[in-house]
Formats: sequence, C-alpha cells, structure tokens
Amino acid sequence: MKQGLSLRVSQHLALTPQLQQSIRLLQLSTLELNQEVEQLLDENPFLERADDELEREAHGLERADAPAAQDEAELDAASVTSDSAGGAESEVTGDIASGESWEGDGAVDMRPDDSEWGGDAPPRNGTRDEEEADATELARSHESLQDFLKRQAVGLRLGAEDRAALLYLIESLNDDGYLEDPLEELARGLAGDDPELVDGVLAHFAVALRLLQSLEPAGVGARDLAECLRLQLQALQAGAARGAPAGPAPGLLDLALRICAQPVELLARRDVKKLAQLGGGTEAMTREALALIARLEPKPGRRFVDVERNVIVPDVIVTRSGSGAQTRFRVQLNPDVMPRLRVHDIYANALKGHRQGGRDGQGHAALQQRLQEARWFIKNIQQRFDTILRVSSAIVERQKNFFMHGELAMRPLVLREIADELGLHESTISRVTTAKYMATPFGTYELKYFFGSGLGTESGGNASSTAVRALIKQFVAAEDTKKPLSDNQLSDMLKEQGIECARRTVAKYREALKIAPANLRKAL
Repeated sequence: MKQGLSLRVSQHLALTPQLQQSIRLLQLSTLELNQEVEQLLDENPFLERADDELEREAHGLERADAPAAQDEAELDAASVTSDSAGGAESEVTGDIASGESWEGDGAVDMRPDDSEWGGDAPPRNGTRDEEEADATELARSHESLQDFLKRQAVGLRLGAEDRAALLYLIESLNDDGYLEDPLEELARGLAGDDPELVDGVLAHFAVALRLLQSLEPAGVGARDLAECLRLQLQALQAGAARGAPAGPAPGLLDLALRICAQPVELLARRDVKKLAQLGGGTEAMTREALALIARLEPKPGRRFVDVERNVIVPDVIVTRSGSGAQTRFRVQLNPDVMPRLRVHDIYANALKGHRQGGRDGQGHAALQQRLQEARWFIKNIQQRFDTILRVSSAIVERQKNFFMHGELAMRPLVLREIADELGLHESTISRVTTAKYMATPFGTYELKYFFGSGLGTESGGNASSTAVRALIKQFVAAEDTKKPLSDNQLSDMLKEQGIECARRTVAKYREALKIAPANLRKAL
C-alpha cells in the first residue's frame, strides 16, 4: 500500500446555528411559532415580552435605546440562496461565509433591537372587555357531546351500576356520536376473562345502551349508519304519537323504516325500483321516503365537535380601497400573530458591568452566548415576518383579478415566478406559503391556494386550475337536479368556454371539490 499526499479543492455549505434557526422559523405555522417563543422565553433569561412594562418600571430603570451600531449591520443581510452538491435545495438567511456562531461578537452593549420589536402590535394577552369574545374563546366554551349527554343522564333515576355503565358508554362514543366498539369488547375490557363478570357487565351495558339511544340528539349511540337512521325515524314516530305538529305521515315513516332495513348499498345508489319492491311501497312513496331519509343527520355528534381546531388566524390581512381604476389593495401583517419581544435591558446591563469586573470568565462567556441567542432569535422572527409580507405582496400583485372578481378570475401561478421576482429560492417560497393564511375580501385562504397549474385555452393562453374548479362548481350549482351534468357534459361545457379539459381532469377536480357523481346528485 503506497502512501502519498494530494491536494483537493471542494465546496460545501455550512449552516451556522442562527441560519438553521432562521430556516426553521420560516416554515413554522403561527401556532408552532407561539410554542417556540414560549419555550425560549422560559429558557433564556435575556428574552422578554415587550409589553412587560410593570416589572421594568419597578426597578426605576429607563429604556436604554442607543443608536444603531455599525457592527450589527450583518444581522440585516439579505437572503442567500444556495444549492448543495447533491441537488438538494437549501435557502438560508444571513451571511453564510461569515462563519459566525452563537458565541457572538463579544458585545453586550444595548442595541436598538434589544429594547423592542413590533411596537405597533397590541399585546396578545392584553385585557379586553368580556363582551368582546373572539372565535377561540367561543370554541373553548362550546359544549361537547359527552357533556351534553351527561347533563341529560343526571335526570335519570338509575342505580349506581347502571349509571356507571351509561357514563362508560358515553365516554366510548366517537366524535360522530357512534359506538364503534362492540359491547362484548367493552365488557371484556372491564371484566377481563371471567365469563360471569363479563355477562354481568353486558347486562348493564344492554340497559345503558337503550337509555343512551333514547337521549338527544336522536341517533346517538348507534353502531352503524342504518341503526342511526332507524333511531331518528323512531324518534319521529314517537313525536307523531305525542301529536307533534307538521310531522311526516305515519305510513311514510313505516316505509322509511323498512327501507332502512335494506342493504345500505341500495340507499347509496338510490335504486328506487328495487327499494320499492323490498319495502312494499309504490315508487312515488319510495321517493318521498328516500327524501325523508336524506333529511336525517348521518352524524348526530357533528354539531358538538370541538370547533377550536377549525379556527384559523390569518398571518396577512388584505384590505381593499377605492373602486374601478382607483382600486388599491393594502397588504399588512396581522399584529395579533406578531410576538413583541426584546432583550431584557436590566440583565444585559448587569452582564456588561460584570464583564468590566473581569471575574468568572467562563460564566460570563456562557451568559454572553445566551444574550446573543436572544438577539438572533428576535432578528430571525423579524426576518420571518418580513419574508411573509414580501411574498404575500407579490402574490396580491400577481392575482389582482382574484381580489377584484373572485376565484373565477384566478390566473395560473407557480412558485418559481414569485421566487424569481423576489430573488429567493423556490424552497423558501414553499416554506413561506405552507400553513400561512391570508384574509381577503372573499375569505381566508392558505397562501398555497393562490398557486395553481394552467390549462390550455383556444386563444393560446392559460386558465388557472383554481378558476376551472370554480367554473365546474358554478355549472353544478346551476344544473337541473332532475338531469344532473355528467363529467363528459362538464368537459364539453368547459370547451365551449375555450378551456381544454379532459373528462378525467374534470372528474379529478369534481372529487377535489367534494361534489358527488351525477347519479348521486339526481333528485328523487
């Protein structure tokens, strides 16, 4: 084996900790960013919220805002885009070649960014009138299905064992109000392998199930869809027996119950002739019964589902002013999602004085590193929101027709167009547009919603896939329900509009819009 020396030149991308943090913060959603901020506030003593004034005033110290220092200019460096040798895409923010680390530059003097950032944003947890409740607070106060059923169970006169069995079944319901697990499995989960105990628990469960299925909402506690529909029809029958006004005719309810006893596939296909034969009614009566069944609730627990997880707080707000040729759109960040952070000037000044004393150099270096981490975190958050605002402004500029006329006027747009315009990498645009939302005059949309491929037109131009989906939805909304439009007919109608769209593409867009096929949209 021969040994030798050789010289080789190579390039590699080294991401400093602050650059890695910048990339990570950019792809976080608003909720994830808030969690990150809370975690760092707990871990780093040099970081505090900008609205924490009382503690600072108690020390009698004024804010130490100094003019911008020249050596802080590197923190405002523009985004740098770089591809690794293996073809992987990586967009980083800051100066890659600087080789800086969390050690910092050794400075502990107060900087402008140490005192406050985001001064225009109101405190996120500030006081407000009790009457001014937002959607999140309303969601927290929303009553769950289990709580609603337990409140009804309080009025039942039950023994201790039957009450415990009823509460156990209530807790076993899924979000839709169904009891998915068989009673035998639930009983074995409580009683183990002892047959006598299992039989005893099953007896209590059988009683509890009948009680559960008698509670509101009708259909709760069902094991499958057919039982759910049957329970609701039986509740209507009970209401009719009590003389409830404007209820369905008893004969229609009886026929609907017989239809629900048939295979669910026949109901899904709306096979009127077959159901009429099996149910023993005329085709006209069967259609009325199917219409009655269609008005029932297939998911009794739907209205009790916790709505908090569906609350979307936009990152960007777009407002419109003027009209006609004078129409202008203002793009601004939502102040409610912007954390107000600053470096704790009391601790920073104390660290500066400690450095001048020259004692405990190792401890001073560790504290200095934490101070630099706080500064970098504030800068990276600011850069995150600056990038979101830049990308959102470019989207609004490209999609002006959407903001004026709605989704039918959406134009084709791909990530590279925005990336080239802003001098960023496509991966950066992808991170910015993921889990970030924009409030528009037409509703709140994810930033990715404004991007879509193009379909060819007869004029040689392109039509956005979003606009094509909106057009399909418009066609279906205006169709004759007795003769719904097939995918082929929708494709032909798009061609009449000058848009080349194959039947398979129409079917894909229709399914994405959650529109049923023509045979299921047909009126009875």
